[in-house]
Amino acid sequence: MAEGSIAKHCSCRDSDGRRLNGNCPKLRRPGGAWSPTHGRWAYQLELPPTAAGVRRQLRRRGFDTRDDALGERGQAQELLALAGTNATLATEIADLLSGLKAGRPLPDRDQIARRVRAGIPATQSTPMTEYLRQWLRHRKIEPTTRVAYEGHIRNHLTPHLGHIPIDELRVVHVQAMFDAITDRNTAVDLARQSDDPAARAGVKGIRITGPATMHRIRATLRKALNDAISTHRLIEFNPAAHVELPSGKRPKAKVWTKAAIAHWRATGERPSKVMVWMPEQAGQFLDHAEAHDIMLYALFVLIMHRGLRRGEAVGLRDRDVDLDTGTITFSEQVTTVGYRAVRKKVKTDAGDRTLALDTASTTALTEYQAMRDRWQLVSGDEWPATGDFFVKPDGTPWHPDHVSERFEELVEGAGLPPIRLHDLRHCAATYLKATGADLNDIKETLGHSSITITSDTYTSVIQELETERAKADAAAALVPRAARAIPAAGNVTPLRQRDKTGTRSKSPNRQVRSTSTEAAAG
Repeated sequence: MAEGSIAKHCSCRDSDGRRLNGNCPKLRRPGGAWSPTHGRWAYQLELPPTAAGVRRQLRRRGFDTRDDALGERGQAQELLALAGTNATLATEIADLLSGLKAGRPLPDRDQIARRVRAGIPATQSTPMTEYLRQWLRHRKIEPTTRVAYEGHIRNHLTPHLGHIPIDELRVVHVQAMFDAITDRNTAVDLARQSDDPAARAGVKGIRITGPATMHRIRATLRKALNDAISTHRLIEFNPAAHVELPSGKRPKAKVWTKAAIAHWRATGERPSKVMVWMPEQAGQFLDHAEAHDIMLYALFVLIMHRGLRRGEAVGLRDRDVDLDTGTITFSEQVTTVGYRAVRKKVKTDAGDRTLALDTASTTALTEYQAMRDRWQLVSGDEWPATGDFFVKPDGTPWHPDHVSERFEELVEGAGLPPIRLHDLRHCAATYLKATGADLNDIKETLGHSSITITSDTYTSVIQELETERAKADAAAALVPRAARAIPAAGNVTPLRQRDKTGTRSKSPNRQVRSTSTEAAAG
């Protein structure tokens, strides 16, 4: 390795105005040693030749001490040593050094080493947009997960972080992205509340990015950067792991009370993203569905009573339904990638479960199966052998989105306050809780992987209303009150009466005041 040289330079000029550089007589003392007060230190280092074979040197000056010059020269030598015997890499590193402007620091040795290990040219830093594209391309993941990652990268990560080199990404950059998302949410909310119709129209159909989505965006970025650390060795620190975000707690279910319905009809606002029908509302829906959509009625009954996910219900196979034993088994589900229906394994081991059927569900499924047998008899050889349990009259399977659309049409037709198809699952959990099931029972029924999810999301809002009412009555009963007579309407004596002279007289007994009676007496 080239040792290079260390010397002193100054900015003195000769009589013709030319710089003397290292030839200034003031740089050395009479004995030949370097002057301790005049000039500044510099170093020179021989670099590998250019790709065309042209000789070149690295010259850097302006150091206050000799040790400073020696230290930077050592850094340059360590960078060159990364190439080992690789002549092409040595040329790349030399290109990087020779292209530095005066006063700029040398590249970080560890940063260049990471590029070298990753097979990236030493002179290039991978921007986030390129890294995320390559990362996603080589990930072996479920199609639905890929769609989610693609959305996060396309809509948020690339616009905000794509231009930043991955090895220069810092916490402040990631935090700025989420601050910008929050600012956009605020702007959309303000526009929605504006008195200007044009402002409201400008944000129609625009969805805000809620706290839960922000957490999922960060999870995507964190995974990508963790792989950059462990697999690609491009970075050593994950800034996404050190960003603070608002809570992404799951919304609590709320019940459609009369007051909530009245407010919704007046304003169009729902009390919560997760809404639950009262049992009588659920019964009204099932009655309407049985009368107006016999093809999907049994599917809705099953979700309502047993809390299935949409994909689990649509994905049921004939082999999964045993009406003799009154059980159904889950191992697969049908989800959507974009609009394309995809069959896949259930998400977790907890989702791979067997459920006992209630009597109402068993009856509905038995009647549906008999009706399906009639459809098949009419179709004859044209009936497709798909193995799906829930099918259309021609034997073809249902698309999950089509089921959701039919559900929403039925809800509207029944004149009920809106809930999502997924909220039938919330209804099932709520009714289970209200009838005495504990959280572990509900967890097993719904196929949750953690009881925390069950506890955070599914509470018996109906039971809570009754419990809170009982508590309120009990608390009110602790406050002593004087006994009162409650007179019949129209037969109330005012607290104070006027005598014939018009003066007030005290009533001998304390009675309930009736404004209407006093008005009539007056």
